[in-house]
Amino acid sequence: MQSMRILHILSQMPDYTGSGKYVQEMIRQGRINGHESFLVAGAAADFELPESLMRHEHCRLVRFDGHDLGFPVMGMSDVMPYPSSVCSALTRLQIIEYKTVFTRIIGSAVADFAPDVIHTNHLWMATAAAREVAPHLPLVTTCHGSCLRQHRLCPELGDSMKGSLRNIDRVIALFGQQKAGIVELLGIDPGKVDVISGGFNELCFYAGEGADDAGAVQILYAGKLDSSKGVPWLLRSLKRIKVPWHLHLVGAGSGPERDLCLNLAASHGERVTVHGVLSHEKLGGLMRRSAIFVLPSFFEGLPLVLLEAMACGCRIVTTDLPGARELFALPHPSMVRMVELPALETVDRPYTSDESLLEQRLAEALEASIADVLNGIELDQDYVRKITGPFTWEGIFSRIEGVYRQALEDR
Repeated sequence: MQSMRILHILSQMPDYTGSGKYVQEMIRQGRINGHESFLVAGAAADFELPESLMRHEHCRLVRFDGHDLGFPVMGMSDVMPYPSSVCSALTRLQIIEYKTVFTRIIGSAVADFAPDVIHTNHLWMATAAAREVAPHLPLVTTCHGSCLRQHRLCPELGDSMKGSLRNIDRVIALFGQQKAGIVELLGIDPGKVDVISGGFNELCFYAGEGADDAGAVQILYAGKLDSSKGVPWLLRSLKRIKVPWHLHLVGAGSGPERDLCLNLAASHGERVTVHGVLSHEKLGGLMRRSAIFVLPSFFEGLPLVLLEAMACGCRIVTTDLPGARELFALPHPSMVRMVELPALETVDRPYTSDESLLEQRLAEALEASIADVLNGIELDQDYVRKITGPFTWEGIFSRIEGVYRQALEDR
């Protein structure tokens, strides 16, 4: 494909969030394929863009925390692993300020970088601003799922931008059920929505010599430390398990949610190791030393961390989320165990009366996977290749290039 100038836009960019990882991979793959990438991103005051990602002169950062905007960076989830503003709590003046600043900086980037195509992330405010600033340019938007949740939490604000969002040239949904949600919730033409998953980095996530389970089976969780990810229920469920285990917690959180998770982790003593945020390389190494990866979340888009863990040789225990079901449409009795969620009171919290039931289901799934490890049941490498093979970034980006081409041709 002929080389292009691509302007990427992201509302917040710490390097360990899902959409942040996605944008970094888009930039890396774009460079490999001869494209020139530029970036507009919201960021905390102390965020530093890695020079290895792109030259600083190719980037425009919208600084929060009293710089371009006076409030903390707005996360697309209500609980982020760093100080952040909750979208539903923004005042009318803060919303106006947000739109004004992003409109100005996106407009400046379009004028300075002269992109051929704009690729935004999240069907939300920054994308609406990009559509309004540059109606003459092809616009592709990837939905990561959290934006649909914000439309449900902030319907008045969401309704105010639907006209702009419906004028996006192409939308990328990460899985089929997400496409249905985009069409139903936003009224976007289904013919404009392509289903293309994200991928995983084979250079960081690959199989090694196998887990070290001498004395205890190593279990790993990686993600935000908060209730929406099910971490408190995971930590409580482990008290029900009698066979030897050791849990590694990777990730960060903020406020009372983080404190609850850390206090529950501390109640297990030396059986839980809290690692904080790890680089992709270090996380891949920890996955190779672990036998089981657990994701007890109540809400996800397409949880690619499950593919990363499986590629490193982990068995999977995950809640029965639509994205997880799509990844593991081909079931396997010992490689993947799905935990049925009870009815939820909100999008990311069960009824109090069902909490014990969820803990019991998590414990039973983990015990079964631990038993497989202790009984020496080998990993099914053919299954791993079948599941992870379609999700390399090389193949994913090739399909996204096709979306760029379609957006250009439709113009």
